[in-house]
This record gives sequence, C-alpha cells and structure tokens, in this order.
Amino acid sequence: MLTISNLDFQVEARPLFESATAQISAGWKVGLVGRNGTGKSTLLRLIREDVENPRNDSAIRLNTGARLGWVAQEVTSCSPPTQSATR
Repeated sequence: MLTISNLDFQVEARPLFESATAQISAGWKVGLVGRNGTGKSTLLRLIREDVENPRNDSAIRLNTGARLGWVAQEVTSCSPPTQSATR
C-alpha cells in the first residue's frame, strides 16, 4: 500500500502539491497522466526518495515489499529504460 498524507511541495516557489492526500491499496495498478510540468515525475521521485521532502509534517509511505515501476523519461547508457524499485 502507498499512503500520501498532507503533501506540500514546490519547485522554485511554484506549488506543485498543496495538502495532497492519496491511498493506493495493494494490487491496484495506477497510471499518472497530465500536462507537462504538473508534477507527475516529481511525485514519483518523492515516492522513490530521489527528492527530499522538506516538510516534516507530510508523509509518504510505501509498505515493505511494495513494488513501484516506472519508465524513465531520459534513457542513458548507464540505466535500462525500464526500472523498478522494491522497498
């Protein structure tokens, strides 16, 4: 299960998320779609902990054993185009 609670995040003083809350149950398959610059990749980076969330009162929790899959936007010779992470 993935739980997002009270997430606020901004990039260069531009808010991407304000008090965002979500819960994705085990077994669900979810896709993120939206316009460019709306925070889809940033949300995945926050979940994967590639980007630090500066607020202490917000929480993103990915249960142990949960899997998150993504397709990289930019493929480099050092990383395969499709990756996954397990916590």
